[in-house]
Amino acid sequence: MTYVTDETPLCSAKGCRADAVWVLAWNNPKLHTPDRRKTWLACEEHREHLSQFLGVRGFLKDVVTLADWERDRGASAADR
Repeated sequence: MTYVTDETPLCSAKGCRADAVWVLAWNNPKLHTPDRRKTWLACEEHREHLSQFLGVRGFLKDVVTLADWERDRGASAADR
C-alpha cells in the first residue's frame, strides 16, 4: 500500500496524490500462492482503470472499500 504518513493512504496510480478509497486485492498466480493477496489502493477516479489493468491479466481477486478492508484486517488480527 502507498502511504505518505502512517495515517494517509494514497492512490497507487502513477502520479496520483489523492486519498485512497478502495483496496484492490490481487495475486499473480505465477508468483504467489493462491491465498496470498497483494494490494493496490485507488481513489474514486482511478478505481476502474486499475481494476481493468489487473483484471485483464487475471490478477484481480477483490475490490473493497478501504474502510471495510481495514475493519476486516483488524478483526482478523484480533482473532489470532
